[in-house]
Amino acid sequence: MTTLSERISQSAFDDSRLRVVLLLDLYDGAQNQFLEVYEDLHKQVSSVPGHIRDELCQSIENPSQWLITSEWESAPRFLAWVNSEEHVASVQPLHGCVRDTRSLRFSVLRETGRDHGPGAAAAAFPSGPPAGSAFAPASADGPDRSRGRLQVAPRRGDGVVRHALTFTVKPGSEAVVAELLSGYASPQAQVDEHTRLRRTSLFMHGNRVVRAVEVEGDLLAALRHVALQPEVRALEEAINPYLEQDRDLSDPGSARTFFTRAALPAVHHVAAGSGEGTELERHALFYPAKKGCGTELARLLAAQDEAAVDDASSPIEASTVFQRDDVVVRLLDLRGPHDARPALTLGVEGGHKAAVLARLLDSAKDGVPTTHQEISRFLERSEMRLITDRRSPARA
Repeated sequence: MTTLSERISQSAFDDSRLRVVLLLDLYDGAQNQFLEVYEDLHKQVSSVPGHIRDELCQSIENPSQWLITSEWESAPRFLAWVNSEEHVASVQPLHGCVRDTRSLRFSVLRETGRDHGPGAAAAAFPSGPPAGSAFAPASADGPDRSRGRLQVAPRRGDGVVRHALTFTVKPGSEAVVAELLSGYASPQAQVDEHTRLRRTSLFMHGNRVVRAVEVEGDLLAALRHVALQPEVRALEEAINPYLEQDRDLSDPGSARTFFTRAALPAVHHVAAGSGEGTELERHALFYPAKKGCGTELARLLAAQDEAAVDDASSPIEASTVFQRDDVVVRLLDLRGPHDARPALTLGVEGGHKAAVLARLLDSAKDGVPTTHQEISRFLERSEMRLITDRRSPARA
């Protein structure tokens, strides 16, 4: 049995309030334009389900540096918004006045001091752009939602940030794309003094590609580092003709939109914390959810894996669930063959989980898998093909 202190975990499914911190560096002379864009953006986001309030702040040391903090009822509510096409469109005007951004997301664990409610926490944003900082109005759609749930207890991390990108290629090009993806030269692992690429795993399922990365340090710095490497740029240019979604990497706007839509965030990760030196097999499973069911499906898989890593007899050493809208991918590190306990590997061991999974999946055309043979076939259809799995050498 794995103790909670040993377990490595992260999750968007604590149902605790979420604090989002967005750091911005403006172009010179872009302050008024930025404030106008922010006012429009705030009006849009204030009506999004789950949004509580936000604040806009300006640095007293460097006036070109700004900070937007927003509070949400829960991480899934925020992720549903930030991964939507509406969000992609709404932030486009920011690109003309913002040089650089960095987004950080935190679940609220503790609070101190008196809570006077959202009305006292934020002053109204003026109708015209002010000369200094501005604060957005709080939501006024009912009771004070800021008294929602706090995170129950801190989770133990391992210093690794996990993220994935996914995109589809034109049907019939899968073999060519797989060969390109398996043959590229790995970029240098060390990004800077604090950031390092640890592992990159590439999978395909039909014409869908998933690239999962593990980074020690700053994820954004690592992704920018990788994008600038000549070997990676050559690979991206080589697969451009085969993509279903057109992109022009020489156009910053086109590239930004493509990679924003391709982002597949990790919504849950759990590991037993005892796998050092253990020979593990890496597998990925693809779960196309019915429209609107992606978050519920990701929760189902996350709950099973939380229990699985606490079971000494379970072959699951670690699991990461990635989800964007109705695309769900589950990355597993297993001790032994993946089909030794197919129901556990698929995520349906125990209770009525197979029936729940079939209800949530868009691809469950054959009904509920109940027998060992049916579950094994379902697992085989869900498994993604490993194209390449590259680990960086350990630090000296």
